Amino acid sequence: MKRKIILDCDPGHDDAVAILLAGISEKIDLLGIVSVAGNSYVENTTRNALILTEMGKINVPVFQGSAKPLIRDQIVAPDIHGESGLEGANLPLPTKKVEEKNYLEFMAEKVKENPGKITFVAVGPLTNIAKFALNYPELVSQVEELVIMGGGIEFGNVKPRAEFNIYADPEAAQIVFNAGFNLTVFPLDVTHQAKIHMNEIKEMQKFSSEIVSKMGILLEFFHQTYYDVFKIEGAPLHDPCTIAYLIKPELFEFKEYYAQVEVKGELTYGETVVDYWQFEKPNSKWALKVNREEFIKLLFEELKKY
Repeated sequence: MKRKIILDCDPGHDDAVAILLAGISEKIDLLGIVSVAGNSYVENTTRNALILTEMGKINVPVFQGSAKPLIRDQIVAPDIHGESGLEGANLPLPTKKVEEKNYLEFMAEKVKENPGKITFVAVGPLTNIAKFALNYPELVSQVEELVIMGGGIEFGNVKPRAEFNIYADPEAAQIVFNAGFNLTVFPLDVTHQAKIHMNEIKEMQKFSSEIVSKMGILLEFFHQTYYDVFKIEGAPLHDPCTIAYLIKPELFEFKEYYAQVEVKGELTYGETVVDYWQFEKPNSKWALKVNREEFIKLLFEELKKY
């Protein structure tokens, strides 16, 4: 059975790979894409989603989601993703148009039509998902699974203890962690194991598909910014981990934990506080390990279908 998913994202280089992976896999039924402000402003992330779906001939609707966090001042990530959110390659402006329907209505409609059979995949700040939970609390239990990329157990990437997606809207994340979703989390601890190296990026650039070869050029930019900012060799493919999990879950190892999001701490604002010793009953499943070689193999096998 194909997993029916709605992808909530803020493209973003790694988001772009996640879109391509979800759009081509025979195990995924991508129902729609909802943008959110995060890696860049929502106008940019929406445009980027339109570009990627049009270039990839991924025939799904794109909805514009939240432009700002629930409470905190907005942050974006031009140091990693460039001013447009998807720097590094010349991409055509989209002719495809964003949907006029409200994204929350779309999400609720799909869940009502397919109770227990819709998976939300959220790989940006959790603003849209929090608004869904607040507006449709009765539908939360009808979502098959909420799979997110966010947080970290051991470390952050925008502050010592905070990961960008959570830090960009901690109040939304705290709502989501307590809303009652069947929640699976892909934190930095596992996504930093899912690196793509320059020799693999160069191989991607040789693909015959224009969108995939362009993706290779984009990932070279992403690889360089990660080295410039973090001195990390290899570009972590954070967001595609969520889609790879839905295609081939045995790539990953998991453990269940109780987790909350710090929204008041002066030094720890935006931290995912994970009950490592399991004092409390778990409320989420966390990915801890990935088979990197098999992950890259899966990615290339799927992208060669374009």
